Amino acid sequence: MSLAEKVLAVNNDLPIRTGAPVHSGKVRSVYWLTGADSARLVAERGYDVAADAPLAIMVISDRISAFDCIWHGEGGMRGVPGKGAALNAISNHWFRLFREQGLADSHILEIPHPLVWIVQKARPVMIEAIARQYITGSMWRSYAKGEREFCGIKIPDGLQRDQKLPELLITPSTKGILTGIPGVPAADDVNITRTDIERNYAAFKFQSAGDVDRYEALLREGFDLISRELAKLDQIFVDTKFEFGYVTDRAGQDKLIYMDEVGTPDSSRIWDGAAFREGRVVENSKEDFRQLLLQHFPDPDILLNKDRMPERMALARDNALPTKVLMAVSDTYVGIAEKIIGGKLHIPDHPKAEIIDILAGEFGLVD
Repeated sequence: MSLAEKVLAVNNDLPIRTGAPVHSGKVRSVYWLTGADSARLVAERGYDVAADAPLAIMVISDRISAFDCIWHGEGGMRGVPGKGAALNAISNHWFRLFREQGLADSHILEIPHPLVWIVQKARPVMIEAIARQYITGSMWRSYAKGEREFCGIKIPDGLQRDQKLPELLITPSTKGILTGIPGVPAADDVNITRTDIERNYAAFKFQSAGDVDRYEALLREGFDLISRELAKLDQIFVDTKFEFGYVTDRAGQDKLIYMDEVGTPDSSRIWDGAAFREGRVVENSKEDFRQLLLQHFPDPDILLNKDRMPERMALARDNALPTKVLMAVSDTYVGIAEKIIGGKLHIPDHPKAEIIDILAGEFGLVD
């Protein structure tokens, strides 16, 4: 079997019985189950959710996105071998630790296959919850231009690139386009302050003002837990993005949960500790791929300038990356996953066929 055949690039064409159109994102596809199938699974599997809770099958792909584009390689390689399995395994690991250590639950109800989650529908909080422990990336670029306030937080002069910050910074941005919030532009991914959120908590879909404190506590606790665990592996948790939402449990109680993915190379920067002590930054995250793209193309401004989006889309569409580039990304993702889970990562040989067999046989979701 060729490497290209092991890659699950298209994940929105599975014959899963659904009650709504399949939602396909950059990496994951979501199959919303019929009301009857949701109710049946809740009863059969004993999930701690309301009897009428909407459920979905979430299937991760091996696609690789960067700079808001999907990239591909030579020889029909439409993704990165092992990437989907690595992302799911890492998220599963952190979600389990969060639950065991009393932080909060996630939207995941069951994991029937390395590329599949069964999830309950959550009501998302409209915030990209970003936490930063080091000054790097876009924050450093702004700081180098003279900015000293980020999301309402003042930071001191004299910091160097990639330096550890005096304290963990929470620098949230909007999730989607929100309208009618004073001082917050109606655009996606706009930086916001803690005061913006407190004054307009309902517009950001928080159920109460107290839940703003709760989300921030869960963000800090989750960040600290992952940071401690990675430090044991001599890895540095640099920055990350969390997402939150609400679900209703079997007893009818609403609760704030973690959702999407956490602590992965897609949603975080992770640096090698030994290299950092030597004064070098070695990325164990997607940032390494981003930097490679910036070096690979002669005009990196296309990738950085949002006004050149049509050119960027054409660049991704028309350029097959060398196989060695995608395999280097594979090594990064599989390597950090195996460090985190403490064992060999299971990468399916026939992912699509395996998923169909399991969802048809054990779960009765394929006609």
